[in-house]
Amino acid sequence: MTLASLTPAAAATPDEAAIRTIVESVAVLADSGNFEALERVYADEIHVDYTSLAGGEPELKSPQALMNEWAAVLPGFDRTRHAISNVEADVSGRTATATADVVADHYVGELFWQVSGHYRYRFVRDDDRWRITAMTFNLEDETGTRDVFGPAMERAASDPPSYIVRQRTADTVRQFLKSLEEKDMQSLAAVWADDAVQDMPFSPEGHPKRVAGKAAIVDLYAAWPDVAGDADFTSELVFYPMQDPEMVFAEFKGRVDVVPTGREYRQTYGGLFHVVDGRIRLFREYYDPAPFAWAFGLQD
Repeated sequence: MTLASLTPAAAATPDEAAIRTIVESVAVLADSGNFEALERVYADEIHVDYTSLAGGEPELKSPQALMNEWAAVLPGFDRTRHAISNVEADVSGRTATATADVVADHYVGELFWQVSGHYRYRFVRDDDRWRITAMTFNLEDETGTRDVFGPAMERAASDPPSYIVRQRTADTVRQFLKSLEEKDMQSLAAVWADDAVQDMPFSPEGHPKRVAGKAAIVDLYAAWPDVAGDADFTSELVFYPMQDPEMVFAEFKGRVDVVPTGREYRQTYGGLFHVVDGRIRLFREYYDPAPFAWAFGLQD
């Protein structure tokens, strides 16, 4: 046997190799519960078709919505294994298609379910990266019982993976900022834990640098609907996840029409948030006190 006899008849192009790697990585990342990395292989909108398995209609989903669905069940299994084979890729300019066979095993206690079928993917090249824009699963066979899903979902709900906790943390921070924009004080009060603390280490003289307890924090914002006109805190909101999924650093711009002074308040904020069970326990707020003092007339 010669080395030439071991060489494939037609080696994959770099783009074909990249697409095959992505298809294979979907299975590996899903089985390992790495939903943060898995989210990044998808485009901003995905056409998802699992109708051959679950009925219903094909759907358009965001990567976050798809990951939330998977993260709500897959970590609840004792073990999953998605075996991918026969991956084929066809590239045409900045678009591509791929097909693959899959056999997926799911274990919970004594329960077992195996499903086999065929995937078809569509890809687009964006910023020199290939991303999945559509995936269709065609069911071929299944054995075992779908009863595995009940206990798996219960487990995942009782001990959610870090991906879902991070989403909840970000959602709570976003709810807080939206409540300020909308002057919705009931919504604002709902985001704070009873033992919450808001630190403002750079607040100007005469303004508190630390407020402890939910009641005191709500009182701090009590005059907001009368003071603030049009406000925007979320149009440039960026989250920087941390190792602890209950903590996040948020960077955002603020623009507020201040009613008593008639001035426009513009600010760049940094905020360290600790969110437990959907409630803010710590908000450490960093901002420049000079534009705050001018806009609200603290120096007048």
